[in-house]
Amino acid sequence: MPASGTDDTVHVFIYASESDREFLEVAVGDAGGVLSPLEAAEVLVWASNDVEELTPFLHEGVRWVQLYAAGVDAWIRGGVIDSHRLWTAGKGVYGAVIAEYCLALLLAGAARLPEAARALAWNPLTADSVGGKTVGVIGAGGIGSELIRLLEPFGARTLAITRSGRTVAGATESLGPEGLDRLLRESDYLALCAASTPQSRGLLSRERIARMKQNAFVVNIARGALIDTDALVEAIDDGRIRGAALDVTDPEPLPDDHPLWRLPTVIVTSHMSGSAPAWRDAFATRLRENVARYIADDPLVGVVDLDLGY
Repeated sequence: MPASGTDDTVHVFIYASESDREFLEVAVGDAGGVLSPLEAAEVLVWASNDVEELTPFLHEGVRWVQLYAAGVDAWIRGGVIDSHRLWTAGKGVYGAVIAEYCLALLLAGAARLPEAARALAWNPLTADSVGGKTVGVIGAGGIGSELIRLLEPFGARTLAITRSGRTVAGATESLGPEGLDRLLRESDYLALCAASTPQSRGLLSRERIARMKQNAFVVNIARGALIDTDALVEAIDDGRIRGAALDVTDPEPLPDDHPLWRLPTVIVTSHMSGSAPAWRDAFATRLRENVARYIADDPLVGVVDLDLGY
């Protein structure tokens, strides 16, 4: 992969905030890369959520772009990701951090913390438990698989759906897309961990929400577009499902006057599941590995597949 010629040095340019740049520079250096000005770089590390800002940095000499983001739906929809460069994303990098956050939201739903935190007077509630319940995990990649591992001590039954239907380690049952309706019918708790693609957008539609249990609680740490927001609001408001914990929403940011804010059994957090400081170490480890692989002409980790959309 390194450019041919007399100089086999891999030149890397990092776009990051001042506070984040230092640990990324160390990772590149540890792997054998050389930090360079943009005009001399064949590798671009983009540690930013700015989609539109990226395009001017893509000069003809840039052969590989490493995005820090795990989800690349916005980059694909915006036409930023092209087919003549190698693109890698942070797929699988943040699994442990985000799965822990997802578990916290599941447990909060079970403990009825959304209602308890809003209480202005003493009002004991009957808490639930994930132990012995069925947790449906839609999308068992890095995050979903780690969530299943974290759920093991609780004794929950886990149903895991993947696009391929492969066997998911630790899951009670592994299903393909054809098992979605069954998963929705049987799940007491539903965790959305799938990538946002044309196939998954609107996955939790009005019709599918209607198939869920009345006591079902939804957690979304993936992308807001996976859920029909209006249908979710109506189902919770009418008592057809119990509630939701949403770290991502559609629209996002969620307007201040949106009805989701007022529903007593709903938690909304501002897309913060991956914000723990541990993400820096996780991304630095991936960057170090990929730069070393690039230098050695080995396959990179987290390559973006335009056909699949992630």
